[in-house]
Amino acid sequence: MSDRYSFAKGCLILMRPPNLPTAAADILTGGAIIGVFVQDGILWSYNFLALILASILLYAGGVVLNDVFDAKIDALERPERPIPQGVVSLRTAAILGGALLMIGVLLSFLCHKEAGIVAVVLAGFILLYDALAKNHSFFGPLVMGSCRGLNLLLGMSLLGFPEWSKWYFIMLPIIYIGAVTLISRGEVHGNNKRNIVLSGLLYALVASSIFLIMLRDRSSFFTVIPFLILFVVSIFRPLIKAYRVNTPEHIKKAVKMGVLSLVLMDAALASANSTWWVGVMIVLLLPLSLLLSKRFSVT
Repeated sequence: MSDRYSFAKGCLILMRPPNLPTAAADILTGGAIIGVFVQDGILWSYNFLALILASILLYAGGVVLNDVFDAKIDALERPERPIPQGVVSLRTAAILGGALLMIGVLLSFLCHKEAGIVAVVLAGFILLYDALAKNHSFFGPLVMGSCRGLNLLLGMSLLGFPEWSKWYFIMLPIIYIGAVTLISRGEVHGNNKRNIVLSGLLYALVASSIFLIMLRDRSSFFTVIPFLILFVVSIFRPLIKAYRVNTPEHIKKAVKMGVLSLVLMDAALASANSTWWVGVMIVLLLPLSLLLSKRFSVT
């Protein structure tokens, strides 16, 4: 019984449970951008729920396979992880990660053909990052950010490909997660002040872009601004601290809040394109992520 419990917990650790609600937030935001929340019967439709589950599975599969490809490095730098510890074998983890990706793609096709196509491309980018791009100083953050942009596009493809005028929205998570990935380059050894400064500039670009989007419809100002302020405070506070005390511990905290605060960015973006209660619904995913982060690692 103890071995089974350890194995199950090891599989959960590989899937990074605190991060999974952020994948759902992308889908809800994508739906808000294309206007599904103003259409009766769409919010709780089986297709919408299936797409949320597909996104979660794709994310989980990606982080499991990330540990599969990093097994040799983690044996030296992260020996506490499930694969180096022998709690989950490398072969089992590879099968688990691959199965999660395939089920996520299948669910996306069951939702909509175009959503399935986006899921296939997203799965391809996940594998590209895990196997090759992660170690490249430029392409690593770009590919990781593209995975998040594609995840937002997955939500926007609930009813088919969105109109071209809305595709620019996927640039925001690409830039934002690219910035978080830059910060994570110092998680093990520290000494990444240059990356932190660059990430701070990218953070500012994302926040400014959301502010400009909000100004298109000034009636939404008081709806969006609370989410935007929360987002800015939650990402810059740990970032500034990580710059001042440039140690792995503080860098990990900055990365953790960068990943989890994607929910706040999504809430601001969704409320700017929809209504206040959509933003509140997305923000409610953050306490779940924070609660899970007390028991499971984010990075």
